[in-house]
Amino acid sequence: MYNRMQELSIQDLQKIHDITVDILKNTGVSFNDKETLGIFKANGHRVDGAIVFFEESNIQTALKTAPGLFTVHARNPEKSIKIGEDDFVFLPGYGASFIMDIKGNQRRATMEDYDNFCKLIQTSPYIDMNGWMMVEPADMPHETVCLDLNLSNMLLCDKPFMGSPISRQGARDGIEMAGIIWGGKENIMDKTVSVSLINSMSPLLFSGEMAGALVELARHNQACVVTSKVLVGDSDAAPLERILALQNAEILAGITLAQLVRPGVPVIYGTTSSARDIKTGALSIGAPELSKIIQLTAQMARFYNLPSRSGGSLTDALCVDAQAGAESTLALLTAAGSGVNFILHACGILGSYTAMSFEKFLIDEEICGMVRNMIHPLSEIFIPSFMGRKNRDTWVKNGRQRIDQIAEDKVAQRLAAYEKPDIEPKIEQQLTEYVETRKHA
Repeated sequence: MYNRMQELSIQDLQKIHDITVDILKNTGVSFNDKETLGIFKANGHRVDGAIVFFEESNIQTALKTAPGLFTVHARNPEKSIKIGEDDFVFLPGYGASFIMDIKGNQRRATMEDYDNFCKLIQTSPYIDMNGWMMVEPADMPHETVCLDLNLSNMLLCDKPFMGSPISRQGARDGIEMAGIIWGGKENIMDKTVSVSLINSMSPLLFSGEMAGALVELARHNQACVVTSKVLVGDSDAAPLERILALQNAEILAGITLAQLVRPGVPVIYGTTSSARDIKTGALSIGAPELSKIIQLTAQMARFYNLPSRSGGSLTDALCVDAQAGAESTLALLTAAGSGVNFILHACGILGSYTAMSFEKFLIDEEICGMVRNMIHPLSEIFIPSFMGRKNRDTWVKNGRQRIDQIAEDKVAQRLAAYEKPDIEPKIEQQLTEYVETRKHA
């Protein structure tokens, strides 16, 4: 298929791999977790303090057992999904602290906001999977909020969900609660029911919380997205191949750890790398460099026969305006068209990850539908819910509404029409009791 986006040759991909091997062998990657270091030592890795060194054979062994395609099971079996090869999924935004309205007004997010995003995901025709921490509720205790997020994910939506990666204990809580849904932890040891996001800390570091969570999740056969964020502009104008090699080293180190813990556990090769604005020094996720890195990272993942992850509808815009639409669509279409399998942040993000917007969620959701329609050229004609196709007279007669204003009305309608998916009362009670018990432990 013809594509003007840059395609790396086998020689290019091999060169990046070779630079990566040199980094892993001679510089190493730090893991600030005692058990993790013990796992590496027990499997013959050279460990100096917190730094782990890798031979190329270690990486190749891990890649042989990591699956290129896997299923994430939903509590509603009809909504289970596949990730990898030609199968891809859209997920909502992740990690925002604020809610932003159509005028750009900003407030701290609440637990009610989180619940409402779960409801929008449940009723979405295009979002395949529930996320994790779409927003960080400021009205809930930080120490236990992950329990409430898990509970909302599991009760308010019957699609597959992302798990809690904030710490080893957070991962255990998610696993225990998933075990309740499936009748015991033993029933998910060979059935992946969650995907969790494990972020490295560039350059070449995994925090104790992330390493511990990865070990716990892998031990219980739950999928992990191992993700690196390297910023173009932070590395003394290093050539892109060096930036790709640095993120590659971090990702492959995490994937190797997962395969040492449990050979065959599903893993996803992920990136959030982008550019730093040279004028302000701020992270830019609306930059064209982000889309370029998405496209190149997808190729690196295919080089290793691994599913890939990137962002989707990403923007630096601070309201639902033309900039938000342009930047978001560019990144989303690049991700889907480049073969990314796990497209996080597909709906709702504003302000360089800082905020979520209910109105933008619905607009982005429709763009997800359009993109999916474009990828399948012989599919049925796409019928939009938001994109205006009226003539001017009708538009004027209906109040000259902009798309963000239409979305504002639609949010209330969608939430009003929401119906909680069925769940056995006993299971709901057990989940609720688990959360309450853990909160008071």
